[in-house]
Amino acid sequence: MSKISLIIEREYLSRVRKKSFIIMSILGPVLFAAMMVVPAWLASMEDDEVKTIAVIDHTNLYSGQIENTELLKFDFLDEESEEEIRSNFKESGYYAYLVIQDNLLKNPEAIRLYSDAQITMDAKGYVQRSLRDHLKNQKLQTYKMEGLENILSEINQINIEIPTVKIGEDGSEKQSSAELTMFVSMAFAFLSYMFIFIYGTQVMRGVMEEKTSRIVEVIVSSVKPFQLMMGKILGIAMVALTQILLWVVLTILIVTGVKAAFFPDSEMPSGTHAQIEMMQDQNPEAAQQIASMEDGFNFNNILEMVNSLEPLKTLLLFIFYFFGGYLLYSALFAAVGGAIDNESDQQQFMLPVTIPIIISLYVAMMTFRNPGSDVAFWFSMIPFTSPIVMMARIPFDVPLWQLLLSMALLVGGFIATTWFAGKIYRVGILMYGKKVDYKELWKWFRYSGD
Repeated sequence: MSKISLIIEREYLSRVRKKSFIIMSILGPVLFAAMMVVPAWLASMEDDEVKTIAVIDHTNLYSGQIENTELLKFDFLDEESEEEIRSNFKESGYYAYLVIQDNLLKNPEAIRLYSDAQITMDAKGYVQRSLRDHLKNQKLQTYKMEGLENILSEINQINIEIPTVKIGEDGSEKQSSAELTMFVSMAFAFLSYMFIFIYGTQVMRGVMEEKTSRIVEVIVSSVKPFQLMMGKILGIAMVALTQILLWVVLTILIVTGVKAAFFPDSEMPSGTHAQIEMMQDQNPEAAQQIASMEDGFNFNNILEMVNSLEPLKTLLLFIFYFFGGYLLYSALFAAVGGAIDNESDQQQFMLPVTIPIIISLYVAMMTFRNPGSDVAFWFSMIPFTSPIVMMARIPFDVPLWQLLLSMALLVGGFIATTWFAGKIYRVGILMYGKKVDYKELWKWFRYSGD
């Protein structure tokens, strides 16, 4: 077995046996699954509390204009009841009381909704929409148009959903989704950023620990510094791959198990239909849009949309760009870890390494809107930013020549970065007690090349 293989085995086994690795490998999928399951569970919980709101209209213009719903009831009271409700609100049994002091067309601020607790957005929104629709109708009535109510009803029912279709090279059609594409783009860009940063810094901290504990002096007596650096980088890369694989598998198992246990026979969480019916009274336009989404997003449609993104190709490219970006940055992080003796010097040398990662995340955010822009193109070619920016572009069908060029530049960038970092690492790993600056690093680079 080669010396690099021995170092890889040592790095891998020492890290996967740690309690922190085991805990995060279990906790990560639980958190990811919770992000998927908890919203569905919350959506399935129906608010079955009936709330009654007293309405005191000093103008007598709005009596009966706010209709009852399944969960919201309205009592229109006379003016004399206001003082009694205010002084004995808790005993009144009302959730809130609404006071209208003047004609709202002339004075829109002559209205208040009182309660002894924070009023929910649903209740407040329904009252606002009901009165706004009534005022809108009143205003339109002044134009004395015939059949106005029918016209308004037809206008409110107008809705359009535009399905997107992806055309293949052979002319075949597949249903796609702009929203799903954007979500996948954001997810891959963020995951690339997170994993490169997390596991890259692990390399730096591992080098620093061995240097400060003087273990490295014993190790380099048997292996070359470059072999040690590459073994550490590749060993942690295998740890990263193992953890990512565990997260994916365990997350799928947890979500599948929860769905089988709590949502066995439903494509949508129970309670969604009831919520749509309640929303139909409160906001017909929104209810109609949600209902159309429910009809269109069945399992077969979702599967076809996912297939339009070529999941196998996308996953393989994600693995390539993750490892390419990780190897490139890990070499730089290893050089930084070998150059410094203490945490206080860390920020000075970390900043130039992390700036490209942060910039690439900002460019990726812009790429979601215009994946073919010049900025997105060039940043997806530069090796220091391509692992994140290109992953944001891939779901939007990057031309093959751009993909191949970006991959070749990333491989070349990794080789050049590793060569540069290895020269600094060879000198820095055995250098103690000396204040290091960029000028000193340049001397190490030149010296190690002699």
